[in-house]
Amino acid sequence: MESQNAAERLAALGQESRLAIFRLLVEAGPDGANPTVIGEQLELAPATLSFHLAHLSRVGLIQGRKESRFIRYCADYAAIDELIVFLTQNCCGGKACLPKTAAFSTAAGRAGRLRKATP
Repeated sequence: MESQNAAERLAALGQESRLAIFRLLVEAGPDGANPTVIGEQLELAPATLSFHLAHLSRVGLIQGRKESRFIRYCADYAAIDELIVFLTQNCCGGKACLPKTAAFSTAAGRAGRLRKATP
């Protein structure tokens, strides 16, 4: 990952509404959520929500997939994994010093744990 790409993703998450949307989609797991549900849970107007979803999509943190006339959004776990690796690359001289991230060592592991936690 290039520094510019990482900076864009981090800047996108630096805005409160986008961070809330992103966290909601991470919690939703691989199935994601549709904009109506996201807007209702976060109390965001449709135009505002659309703007933020487009921004998160543009920087590659979320993906939208078309379902009939609607779009369902989900977190891009591979992009999250790349960002975490970029931020922690060569941390502590290569020693395992981040116990919380070690528990979720891969994007597939995080997604699997999220699916198990979702009722």
